[in-house]
Amino acid sequence: MPFAKGMVFRGRMGGIMSVYRAKYLVPVSSPPIEDGAVQICDGRIERFGPWSDFQGIPATDLGEVVLLPGLVNSHCHLDYTSLRGAILPPHNFADWIARINDLKRTLTDEDYVDSINRGLKEAVQTGTTTMLNIESFPEIFLKLERPSLRVWWCLELLDIRSRIGTEAVFAGALALLDERPGWLGGAGLSPHAPYSTSLELYKLATECAVARGIPFTTHLAETVEEFELFVRGSGKLYEFLSKLGRDMSDVDGHTPFERMLVSGALPRGAILAHMNVLSSRDWQLLADRAPDFSVVHCPRCHSYFNRPTFPLEHFMALGLNLCLGTDSLASNHSLNMFSEMRHLLAKHAFVTPEEVLRMATLAGAKALGLSGELGEICEGAHADLIAIPMDGNPPDVIDAVIQNKSVPNLVMVAGEVVHAA
Repeated sequence: MPFAKGMVFRGRMGGIMSVYRAKYLVPVSSPPIEDGAVQICDGRIERFGPWSDFQGIPATDLGEVVLLPGLVNSHCHLDYTSLRGAILPPHNFADWIARINDLKRTLTDEDYVDSINRGLKEAVQTGTTTMLNIESFPEIFLKLERPSLRVWWCLELLDIRSRIGTEAVFAGALALLDERPGWLGGAGLSPHAPYSTSLELYKLATECAVARGIPFTTHLAETVEEFELFVRGSGKLYEFLSKLGRDMSDVDGHTPFERMLVSGALPRGAILAHMNVLSSRDWQLLADRAPDFSVVHCPRCHSYFNRPTFPLEHFMALGLNLCLGTDSLASNHSLNMFSEMRHLLAKHAFVTPEEVLRMATLAGAKALGLSGELGEICEGAHADLIAIPMDGNPPDVIDAVIQNKSVPNLVMVAGEVVHAA
C-alpha cells in the first residue's frame, strides 16, 4: 500500500491536510474507536473520530490496522546500541560497570555515530517516535544527520575524579545542540548517579535545567549495591569506586534518594530512572513529593540484572507518573517498547493493558512537560502516529495491539511518514 503522502487537500485553516482511516483508532487519552479517522494539518492533529464523521472527505484508507500515537521511550542510551549481547548478565553491578568501561575504551567516534544511527532506525521501525536519550559524547552531534524522530539529548554529567571546569563543559555541549536547526526534540541534562556525580554538579545541573526549561533526568536508587554504598559504606560498588579514587566523605548513612531530595539536588519535574531500591523513609518522602517527579521503569533491563520485583504497585498507589524505557542494549536485547510493555504485563498481573500503554505514551509526554502534544491522539497534538496490523475483531483492542508482535507498517512523525513497511 503506498503510504508516502496519502491523499491531501487544503484544511479549514488553509494548510495542507490529509486524512487517514483505520480499522481501529486508539487515542489512549480517550476510548478506542472502531472504524476511525484522523485529520492532520501542518504536522498536527486537527480532528479525529468515527469515519462516519468524515464522509465526503478524501482519505487514505490504511486498512486492517490499529492507529495509535507513537511510543515514548523515556530512558535509553543510544551510544551503546553496538553492545547488544556483548555483556553477559553479571554477578553484581560493579562487574557490569567495569565491563562496559572496558568496552567503551575500544570504541571510536565513528563507532558511536553508527551505534546511534542504528538505534534510531531500530526505534522508529518498532514504533517509537520520541526518545529521552542519555548522551555521553556531545561532540558527535557534529557528525550526526538530523534524526527522523523526536529526541531529547540529555547530556550525561560525571565528575568522579575531576570537578574542574564542569560548568563550561556542559554549557559548551548544550551550545552544540542549540546549533542543530530543524532537529525535533531538544536538549536536557543528566547527572549520571549519586555515586558518580558530585552533589555540587547535581545542583549546578538543576539550576541550569530550571533556567533553560529543559528536562533533567538521573539514575537513582538503581541497585542494592548503590544502597549499601551510601547507607552502610560497604559492598562491591563501594570497593570498586574506592579503587578509582572516589571521595567517600559523603557516605553518611542516608539513602541515595533521601540524600538527593533533602539537599535540593532534584528539581521539580525531574525524571528519575529506575528507583528500584527504596527504604521506608524514602517512601514517606516520595509520598509527600509524588506530583513533583516522574519515574522510569525499564522492565527487561530489570530482569537482565535479576533484580528484586519492581515496586510498581507502590508507585501506582502514590499516583506517581510512571514511564517506560528500554535502557541500553548493553543490558537489553532490543529497543522495542512493545516488548517492554509485554514484559511488564507478564511480570505484574494486576496491571491492565490500558495502564501499561499509558506508561509508554501519555506518561512519557507528561515527563517531558508535553501533555496534550505527544503520546495521544487529540486535537492539537503532534501527528506522531503508528499503524499496527490487526486481523479480526479482538475483544480488547489495546491488549491485542500490545501482544501483537508485528512491526508497524506505518510510522509518522509531525505528519510525515518516516517508515513504511
